[in-house]
Amino acid sequence: MVSLTDLFLVSLLVPTSLGSALPPRIDTIDQRGGRVTLKQVRNPRGHKAFNPARATYRTFLKYGVPAPDYIKKAVAHIDEEQEEAFARIKRDTGSAAAIPINEVDIAYVTPVTIGTPPQTLMLDLDTGSSDLWVFSSLTPSNQVRGQEIYSPTKSSTSKLLSGHTWSIRYGDGSGSRGTVYTDNFTIGGLEVKSQAVQAALEVSSSFTQEQSLDGLVGLGFSALNTVRPSSQLTFFDNARPNLDEEVFTADLKYHATGSYDFGFIDSKKYAGNITYTAVQQSPGYWTHSLSGYSVGSGAFHASQISGISDTGTTLLYLPTAIVTAYYRQVQGAQNSQYYGGYVFPCSSTLPTFTFGIEGARFTIPASYINYTRISPTSTTCYGGLQSSSGLGINIFGDVALKAAFVVFSGTNPPRIGFAIKPLAS
Repeated sequence: MVSLTDLFLVSLLVPTSLGSALPPRIDTIDQRGGRVTLKQVRNPRGHKAFNPARATYRTFLKYGVPAPDYIKKAVAHIDEEQEEAFARIKRDTGSAAAIPINEVDIAYVTPVTIGTPPQTLMLDLDTGSSDLWVFSSLTPSNQVRGQEIYSPTKSSTSKLLSGHTWSIRYGDGSGSRGTVYTDNFTIGGLEVKSQAVQAALEVSSSFTQEQSLDGLVGLGFSALNTVRPSSQLTFFDNARPNLDEEVFTADLKYHATGSYDFGFIDSKKYAGNITYTAVQQSPGYWTHSLSGYSVGSGAFHASQISGISDTGTTLLYLPTAIVTAYYRQVQGAQNSQYYGGYVFPCSSTLPTFTFGIEGARFTIPASYINYTRISPTSTTCYGGLQSSSGLGINIFGDVALKAAFVVFSGTNPPRIGFAIKPLAS
């Protein structure tokens, strides 16, 4: 799941063999044997506004936890403020084009191809789930709002996986479900034949609202896959025999294009050594521990903080005591039920936040935590660090993952590694 909407970065993958099946060439892929680099560009299907409370709301849904009423109300409050701001700008300028786009990094979606001939969809690479599901020709038309769909009947290589279904339930009681096909599936020239593709018969309204997203590529462990009666292997697990190394890496960036690498570790993207820590893969997440934290120039507090490294979640969610300690250092900060989390005057000076991986330290710049304005004209900003209270698990989302070069190693036993890299501020 999934932190989604508004302004997206797209890993636009353009292998020359696909010709006109993909969107126009905007960037290139580095592909050599059992390794591939997926470079990101901005998605032209993005929206003008990002509601930060909705990011928190969807995180609750993704992890199967009912969202508190105050967060639901906060989503509505911010939607209303944004609409009022847009109307005011349009009234004052006479043009909707004058409305500024909210410069935030929301989620990362990747054009993929499915079937023969190839059908192109934009999917989210999500280490916090293990299902590869898509909007399809089987999805009711009233649940499709601008998304591209996969049509298994238009692919000569699609095969129905007879008797198999999938179902995902969310914290608000809604869900997505469907049937299962196997088909050729390609990301950036890295092809898996007979990949399980979960075609949606029903999608949650939260996904219907996301016109920029056509489905998910789960990069968690296959044990978390929801296909029944037999769970299916993820794309990464199926691709591993064809990779030079059983690994993928995430080099996510702040307000800039980043990349994913499959099959190798690019030493040019980090400095020093990679520090690895053990992964607890039950029930299927990339779960591991931080070794502690510090706020600004303060002392490092050693403690084991277990959580999930999740590229499909936007913000960083940590225990309330840590979050409270951080915002005590921010003038005017308050935990606002009205806005659904910690907010502060946009003019306030924020400290950095440092987390530990074993004996290594990684610092999140203050600008990453000053996440976004409530609306384009607001002087109140929403924090990229929020409390995990109520979620039941800490989540190391993109706000944290952008601060390091991250290695997801599928070795036995699996492990996750972090390395220092140059950071924008």
